[in-house]
Amino acid sequence: MLGEHSSHRECAVDVRDLRAGYHGRPALEDVTFTIETGCLAGLVGPNGSGKSTLLKVMLGLHKPWSGEVLIFGHTERPGHGDVGYTPQSELVDWTFPVSVYDVVLMGRYGKLGLVRRPGKRDREVAMAALERVRLIDRAERQIGELSGGEQRRALIARALAQEADLLLLDEPLAGLDATAQHDLLRLLEELRTEGKTLFVATHDLSCVAADFDHAVLLNNRVIAFGRPADVFTEDKLSEAFQRHLFVLPQGTTIIGP
Repeated sequence: MLGEHSSHRECAVDVRDLRAGYHGRPALEDVTFTIETGCLAGLVGPNGSGKSTLLKVMLGLHKPWSGEVLIFGHTERPGHGDVGYTPQSELVDWTFPVSVYDVVLMGRYGKLGLVRRPGKRDREVAMAALERVRLIDRAERQIGELSGGEQRRALIARALAQEADLLLLDEPLAGLDATAQHDLLRLLEELRTEGKTLFVATHDLSCVAADFDHAVLLNNRVIAFGRPADVFTEDKLSEAFQRHLFVLPQGTTIIGP
C-alpha cells in the first residue's frame, strides 16, 4: 500500500523513530513513516503538532534527539539540490525590493559557493523555472506586487531552480482563494507527473483527501499514514485534532478554533 516500502518504487522519504524538540520539551515522539518517489503527500495536523519541526529536521536545520531521516536513502544533506523548500507565506518579507526573477535565481545560490556569480546556465535554469510555474511575464516585477497565488508559485520556482527532486512546502495553500488554490494544485499535480516528490504541510484536509496520494496525520506522533481514505477516518481525525475537530452527521469534517 502507499506509505510502505515498495519493490518497484524507490523510497524518497524514510523517517525512522524520530524524536525532536526544544529546550528539553518534545515536539516529535517516535515519528515513523515513508513516502515513495513521485508522490504528492500531505502533512496534516493541528497547530503545535510538530509539522514545522518535522520539516526543519528533514531539511537538516534542526538536529533530532534520536532517530533518523533518510532522503533518497541518505542521512546526509550534501547540498546538491535533492531537497527544495518553500516557507510559510507569512515568514517572507514581500516588501523587500527584489524582482521575481532574482527570488527564483536565489535557488541557484547553494550550487555557487561563496564567490562564484550566477552564470549562463544558472540564469537559464531560473528562467525555465519561471516558465514552468507560468510567471515568465512577471519576471521583472517586484515580488510584493504579485498576488498571493503568484507569490506561492514564485517560491516553488525558486525550489525548482535548485533542481530538487523532493519539494517540502509549508502551508502553500493557506489564504488563497478558490481559483488560486486550484491553479496551485494543478501545478503540484503536474510536478508529480514529471517525477517530483512533494510533501505539503497543510490544514486543508479536503484537498489532501481529493488530490493527494499519501497523507501523514501528525500530532507530535504519527496517528496514521497511507492513503488519505485510510487516514482520514473519524476515529483517527478525532484522535489527532481532539476538541478542535467536529464531524457532522453527513460526514463533513470541520476544524474548529
